[in-house]
Amino acid sequence: MSTPDLNLLVTLDVLLQEGSVARAAVRLRLSPSAMSRALARLRETTGDPLLVRAGRGLVPTPRAVELRERVSQLVQDAQAVLRPAEKLDLQQLIRTFTLRTSEGFVENFGPSLIARVGEQAPGVRLRFVPKPDKDSAPLRDASVDLETGVVGKTTAPEVRAQALIRDRFIGVVRMGHALSQGEITPARYAAGRHICVSRRGLDRGPVDEALAPFGLQRQIVTTVAGFSAALALARASDLIASVPERHTGNLRAGMHSFPLPVATPEITVSLLWHPRLDADPAHRWLRGCVRDACAGQLTDASACAAGPASAPLA
Repeated sequence: MSTPDLNLLVTLDVLLQEGSVARAAVRLRLSPSAMSRALARLRETTGDPLLVRAGRGLVPTPRAVELRERVSQLVQDAQAVLRPAEKLDLQQLIRTFTLRTSEGFVENFGPSLIARVGEQAPGVRLRFVPKPDKDSAPLRDASVDLETGVVGKTTAPEVRAQALIRDRFIGVVRMGHALSQGEITPARYAAGRHICVSRRGLDRGPVDEALAPFGLQRQIVTTVAGFSAALALARASDLIASVPERHTGNLRAGMHSFPLPVATPEITVSLLWHPRLDADPAHRWLRGCVRDACAGQLTDASACAAGPASAPLA
């Protein structure tokens, strides 16, 4: 079956509105002969005369009368699809966005983000869901609108990424812990009892790699899947947690934090989304809100600068 020429819809719409080949030709900026040829093609395509002679004018056939409103609506719909999106009215926007975020994001940046969104678009609701892995399937199947995390080898190649936060590891202990006072050397730090954070259950990570050149090895007492669990254990014991600084700010309230005595790679947390949402006005606005919320929470003005992704956690 041959594909119909959809340009004929515009011609048919104008012809049925004008009821005249000459007036339709003027509106479409065609010559009368070209308009007559177009009418002939329409008659052949539809199998109906559409407009027939009645005295000195033309009158529509029953089929033409039946098609008039349908064709007009089709043309309007097509024009709406093909024209640029109208300016976004945030006050009238009603939409729920799902964000899959890395651990600590909601606790540290959620309040600022929710406040910004609520002030600008009161009809928008944010749904935060946990991120147990780096699988890009939720972005691909549209069950997630935005995601935060460290770009890794398993991140789908088509996914868009924008650096959001640069973070570094720090040590955290309870108040009154031995490491809350005095100089912290690599040997003193390694001699303590440690919590290892690994979603995959590994017993080594970037901190252990940084200690290796000193001939030191941490005593790993337990391994947990997330930073909040590690901090909860450290708060209630003499264990040492090593966590990203900016992602755990609110989670570390009332605890003692200190720079690690060894150099560990920075991690770059990025904002991730599927390219089909690149040009969506509401989605672009939300991405800006997330960036602004993160920038507003950070004291380091360069924290949201773009840069390559660093080594992820174990």
